[in-house]
Amino acid sequence: MSRLLEKYKTEVIGAMTKKFSYKNVMQVPKLEKIVINMAVGDAVGNAKVLESAIADLTTIAGQKPVVTRARKSLAAWKLRKGMAIGCKVTLRGRRMYEFLDKFMNIALPRVRDFRGVSRNAFDGRGNYAVGVKEQLIFPEIEYDKIDKIRGMDIIVVTTAKTDEEAREFLALMGMPFANP
Repeated sequence: MSRLLEKYKTEVIGAMTKKFSYKNVMQVPKLEKIVINMAVGDAVGNAKVLESAIADLTTIAGQKPVVTRARKSLAAWKLRKGMAIGCKVTLRGRRMYEFLDKFMNIALPRVRDFRGVSRNAFDGRGNYAVGVKEQLIFPEIEYDKIDKIRGMDIIVVTTAKTDEEAREFLALMGMPFANP
């Protein structure tokens, strides 16, 4: 069992039940999935760029990503409908907990001048999104082997009903939020 899942079962459920006075254990918010999205704008002109982005994301997530395609044509960006412009991966179960643990405890502290992630990046339905400027913060990525620094969006989807519940849940799980 992953360290984060054990922490959820031993500490988080009790603390959340106490704070929000849930009547049932099933009301306590839990992680549903984590979606990691990497948009590659350069893929329009050069398809090889997308392959290296897919390789990086596979290394980070431990799972093969799906190629995302353009929904519409945009002449200003030389983009045609159906062109491959990025990749994403959806993590669930054991991989999700392992990734979140690695992200919070190893990757985020490696960000330069890191003072915590934003407390306000919730969507109103209990989901949290954080953007990462470079893939180098993950320990699996070797600096010498990358061709270009790319950013990614990491969306943590929870079963929380409100942002307040989700914020408390993620804080108890160990998300390093910035001081208000």
